[in-house]
Amino acid sequence: MEESWGSGYKEYVAGLIAGVATVIVGHPFDTVKVKLQKHNTEVHGIRYKNGLHCTARILRTEGVRGLYRGATPSFLGMAFESSLLFGIYSQTKQLLQGGVQSGGPQPNVIIPSAAFGGSIISFVLCPSELVKCRMQVQGTDSLVPKSVRYTSPLDCALRTVKQEGVMAIFRGGSTTFLREAIGNAVFFSVYEHVRYYMHLKLKAASSDHSNLIDMGIGIVSGGLGGVAFWSAVLPLDVAKTIIQTAPDKNASTNPFQILNSIYRRAGLKGCYTGLGPTIMRAFPANATAIVTWELAGKLLGIKHG
Repeated sequence: MEESWGSGYKEYVAGLIAGVATVIVGHPFDTVKVKLQKHNTEVHGIRYKNGLHCTARILRTEGVRGLYRGATPSFLGMAFESSLLFGIYSQTKQLLQGGVQSGGPQPNVIIPSAAFGGSIISFVLCPSELVKCRMQVQGTDSLVPKSVRYTSPLDCALRTVKQEGVMAIFRGGSTTFLREAIGNAVFFSVYEHVRYYMHLKLKAASSDHSNLIDMGIGIVSGGLGGVAFWSAVLPLDVAKTIIQTAPDKNASTNPFQILNSIYRRAGLKGCYTGLGPTIMRAFPANATAIVTWELAGKLLGIKHG
């Protein structure tokens, strides 16, 4: 039991380090994604041609700093969220396996472990993403008057609570819950299967199994897992952005109602607004998360299997 607690603690530390690395790599792509989702699904205001057009406008008006708008709550949220996700996933998986290491990936263990971890972290992610999204959409090309813009993430959180009530900070909570539960079940399923079969193939091809090969497997399995995650749940993310950045506190918080409205106006393409920068972010950000998690795990004496 004592050994299990020690290992469990290390999983959370490794996850925290992975979360920080993910934000450094992925936040600029996320800013572009959020701005596309906000502007290109609304009736009024500027519409971006694509992710590159949006990025160019941000760099021209705000510089690199504009791409990291809202990064503070993202750093805090992702560090804590990643720590919880990897820790809960690893420990739940061990519990469901009953301490017995299986030969290959077990979907009946992976899916519930990942969905459970995802559903728990949604309660942490929802407030931090609400602040992040509200900060991101008020920069370049924003329709929000400068006089009422937030001066910092803390100002955003405090004014949201003051003007809309304490529960407003959890606006979009059910959508975040669905996105994280479904998305992480997909992510870890792809990650575990790709990792397992790549290890099998490379072990058969060569007896010299180096850390460089492990890193390569981590990049591919983590990157493909990230692409699968966002391909599966991007429409829910589009709905979440609209819910969390709506100026009217009485606006709908039903993701399916919002997606139905977008579909009628812009078709399936509208429900996948921001797909380009999302996929461009998904591979490197999630590859970074997995490689950092596995590397930190090795340094801490954890064996991921």
